[in-house]
Amino acid sequence: MEHIKIDKDIKVFYIQAKSFPDGVIEAFQKMHSLIEFPPKRRSFGISRPEKGKVIYRVAAEELIKGDLEKHNLTEFIIPSGDYIGIEIKNFRKDLSLIKKVFDQLLTNSDIDKNGYCIEEYKGINDVFCMVRIKNE
Repeated sequence: MEHIKIDKDIKVFYIQAKSFPDGVIEAFQKMHSLIEFPPKRRSFGISRPEKGKVIYRVAAEELIKGDLEKHNLTEFIIPSGDYIGIEIKNFRKDLSLIKKVFDQLLTNSDIDKNGYCIEEYKGINDVFCMVRIKNE
């Protein structure tokens, strides 16, 4: 498990999956059909329980101001702060690893109970799964 610090808020735009987990792939496909994903564009999965069900958002960071906003996507801020996380190499070989990693991360007593589960995709094969921890 790694401790990382996000020094400044990350502004992203997202598409919300119709359901979780079934609608996640469709949401990723829709996002990829709208925008280009050059190597420098950071992309994320953002989720947490809301009103009794898991809400999942596929998100991307703008490279040039306005390049995502023009698609009428909703803005979201990934807050700065301290996070704990685990990287998964070649996650596509076993997608269930993402759930297993978050189950492990969420057992930490220091997590921010109002935070989100954040997946930061590193290329097409690797993902860094993280959760925000409480500020002291």
